[in-house]
Amino acid sequence: MARHRALPARAGWRAHPTPTRSGTATRRRLIPRPGVLLIVVALLMFSCLLLVNGLASSEVGVDPPAAVPSAAAMDEVPRTVTDGGPVIDTRGTEPRSAAMPARTIALTFDDGPDPTWTPQILEVLRRHHVPATFFVVGSRAATYPGVLRDIRAAGSEVGIHSFTHPDLAAVSGMRLDRELAETQLVLDGAIGESSYLLRPPYSSSPNAVDNDALRSVREAGSDGYVTVLSDIDSRDWQRPGVDAIVRNALPSGGAGGIVLLHDAGGERSQTVAALDRLIPQLQAQGYRFTTPEAAVGLPADNQPVSGAAHLMGSTIIGLVAVAGVVVDALAWLLLVVGVLVVVRLVLMLVVAVRHHRRRHRPGFSWGPPVRAPVSVIVPAYNEKENIAATVRSLVASEHPVEVLVVDDGSTDGTADIVDALGLPNVRVLRQANGGKPSALNAGIAHARHELIVMIDGDTVFEPATIGRLVQPFADPTVGAVAGNAKVASRRGLISRWQHIEYVMGFNVDRRVYDVLRCMPTIPGAIGAFRRGVLLQVGGVSDDTLAEDTDLTMAICRTGWRVVYEDSARAWTEAPATLGQLWRQRYRWSYGTMQAMWKHRHAVLDRGASGRFGRFGLAHLAVFQILLPLLAPLVDIFLVYGLIFLDPVTTLLMWAGVLAVQVAAAVIAFRLEREPVRVLWLLPLQQIVYRQLMYAVLIRSAVTALGGIRLGWQKLRRVGGLDALLAAPENKESPRRELDLNRR
Repeated sequence: MARHRALPARAGWRAHPTPTRSGTATRRRLIPRPGVLLIVVALLMFSCLLLVNGLASSEVGVDPPAAVPSAAAMDEVPRTVTDGGPVIDTRGTEPRSAAMPARTIALTFDDGPDPTWTPQILEVLRRHHVPATFFVVGSRAATYPGVLRDIRAAGSEVGIHSFTHPDLAAVSGMRLDRELAETQLVLDGAIGESSYLLRPPYSSSPNAVDNDALRSVREAGSDGYVTVLSDIDSRDWQRPGVDAIVRNALPSGGAGGIVLLHDAGGERSQTVAALDRLIPQLQAQGYRFTTPEAAVGLPADNQPVSGAAHLMGSTIIGLVAVAGVVVDALAWLLLVVGVLVVVRLVLMLVVAVRHHRRRHRPGFSWGPPVRAPVSVIVPAYNEKENIAATVRSLVASEHPVEVLVVDDGSTDGTADIVDALGLPNVRVLRQANGGKPSALNAGIAHARHELIVMIDGDTVFEPATIGRLVQPFADPTVGAVAGNAKVASRRGLISRWQHIEYVMGFNVDRRVYDVLRCMPTIPGAIGAFRRGVLLQVGGVSDDTLAEDTDLTMAICRTGWRVVYEDSARAWTEAPATLGQLWRQRYRWSYGTMQAMWKHRHAVLDRGASGRFGRFGLAHLAVFQILLPLLAPLVDIFLVYGLIFLDPVTTLLMWAGVLAVQVAAAVIAFRLEREPVRVLWLLPLQQIVYRQLMYAVLIRSAVTALGGIRLGWQKLRRVGGLDALLAAPENKESPRRELDLNRR
């Protein structure tokens, strides 16, 4: 596409910037544009929802067997703890512990609630008229608050097992306080009650408490919590079988105890079955079942909270619910997007390969050789860096041409440079700055020949390019031809990324559009037209910032065929910095949206116009705007998966998608006969370059929805096309291609 700056009121180049008062522009830049602010706010809200959902739905694993600490790690733990009972109260100056009375059992369940296993366990408890204490993980409780209410309705109680299931002995005091406070908030909202009973994750019996564990127990005590450990481990987390769980959960010698079981963290059918056998067996032996605090004479655990606390907790639970719905919906949307993108990629490559084979099969011909002379129009505004190379490459054409350089009010001597070349069949038309469409229309008006080629002032042709570009006009149904635009300099990282994009993106797309007869864009760098077709559509319009796309769509709607000639190659200067690339692609995206809106009625038309609308415009809308707007979900969920899901599985899935893209890129590069060694940059392109393209598209969409008129930002030319053409030793130079064509 063309890359020129425009006046705010029309799509044209602007020779001079609009003057501003001193300091005004600086002050305005300190205030973000509304579109940028909207995007930032939306991203922050979405990130918060992902964070909330990630914390609430991250998998909680089962407790591993506790290691027996060394004596050195327990030197600060008093014997009242190590030799005491499993209920440890550190709310006073000295820790106290209490053991369960003889023939007294407290059943405790960790890691829940779980929507499948907790209700089944509650049913067993109800059937045997036995209470229990469920030490819940706050993140799961926020996801399943109704299960907590079922626990309380069944006569059991709820304790705290932290919010995200970390080892509290290994976290900071601030993290410990947050883990407990957040879980308390969830309880406040779910059941309208608080809890002062705490079971630390990964804890075991009192004789396993070491110095770090004692520190966390003391800190919890300072917040008003009583720690409840266990002295009978059923080891149901190992899923050893129902008999083994029952055997492990039986106290010895008539002693009492707190039994550790699990109602979440995995498949718990063995626990449910074992519980149904354990309770009657202990009851038959004269055991009574109670809760830990009741057994040692402490107040009842769950107590009502204030209305404010209940409201705050309910708000947290509501936020978790909203986050869950949003993330689930986005996950399904991501699946749909992923399938559509992969299917489209495969189909596009199949069609592109078919197009290539059809055009390059022996005997293919457009018709009799086209030898009619061609008028080449070069619209130019401040193109001093490359205009000489552009004109020289055109004059060197093997096909007869006249070259019209339309100088659109340049201030850098562009027209003088062309005049000084003194080349035959080259004319310079000078006009006041009116914009690129104006310059192109002036060239069309002064062209002497029926066949017209348009080229940007930062592009060079091979000697055979024009002849190949106009050969499709041997077919009387062809009204315009898109050429093969390539990146000239591929030395920098940004240029190589654009080279990959041109080969596996733009040029593959044009092959497919050619087959489907719905070409939306003939690149401004290289395109050929019948003069009568240009006049039929009213010339080049300045209604949009993408005049080449607007013109191509108008031609397609008239019924003329627009084809792609891959052998007609042009080498164009690509943006060299991220800032220049942003400005170029921002205008491209916005201009394309303008052109689509202008031609939107084609969707409802009949004939050729309707075909273009239902195929070309629909494809652009779905695959060039809608899906790319959703594509950042892939990268967002990649980060989400690395943090909250299984990172290995997440990386393998991402690597699988990347492998498909690499395979597609190899095929695309083979079609273009390009060396594939540059594809080692593809993974980095997916991480960096692709994100920039997403940002450009999102910004363009916001601009379009806001009805903002975008000014045309002219890129700063680097130049160097002369040097590239004169450097045959450079393997990535277009000069090498020119030399090959002359042999």
